[in-house]
Amino acid sequence: MLELNSIESGYGETQVLYGLTLTARTGRVLAILGRNGAGKSTTLKTIMGLLPRKSGEILFEGKPIAAQPFDIARSGIAYVPETRDIFPSLSVRENLEIAAKRFGGSNPEWTMDRVLDLFPRLSERMDNGGTQLSGGEQQMLAIARGLLMNPKLLILDEPTEGLAPIIVKLIHDKLQELKEAGLSMIIVEQNFGFATSLADDVVVVSKGQIVWTGNADQIKADEEAQHTWLGV
Repeated sequence: MLELNSIESGYGETQVLYGLTLTARTGRVLAILGRNGAGKSTTLKTIMGLLPRKSGEILFEGKPIAAQPFDIARSGIAYVPETRDIFPSLSVRENLEIAAKRFGGSNPEWTMDRVLDLFPRLSERMDNGGTQLSGGEQQMLAIARGLLMNPKLLILDEPTEGLAPIIVKLIHDKLQELKEAGLSMIIVEQNFGFATSLADDVVVVSKGQIVWTGNADQIKADEEAQHTWLGV
């Protein structure tokens, strides 16, 4: 579904990714693991056009990906950043309506009713502003907004960052539901257990390069790789 071939990218003159190559397959969950500063979030930002590629190729459904973030979103990729980036001055309803109206189409798979069924807590907070939500509620809103874009691929950067254990479990259960429904996902996550319990495929990044590739069962059994590349 999504292929990155020999990607080099970074921030200004600071290069972070060095020939990074990976594949996310249709109907599967790919976890990108690595220590802080390894290049995981840079990879996602490069996919979404938020950082320019110095070289390399990104293909989505076999075609070169668009250059601009809004065109990438229109092509069917939804991105939930680590910072969540909900609109704080807008209500929950308004945050959701922005995505629903722009990406809903004539017969959308994801509707307002469906995302509220997935995250019923949001239905109780529809008139609250973004700044009035807890961290967990903001994450629910960010994911719900991404789903209302009716994506073919959902990308999540550190979805459990700063959340209480009970909310982490809730987010895990909801992502598991999405996986079982067949939604393709890429997850960057520091929580090893969370990531590997959801993932089908796993890549490990270190210093901007892929250093380990396999499936979730393999990385859970590979204690040497966990210690060397993840510090688990």
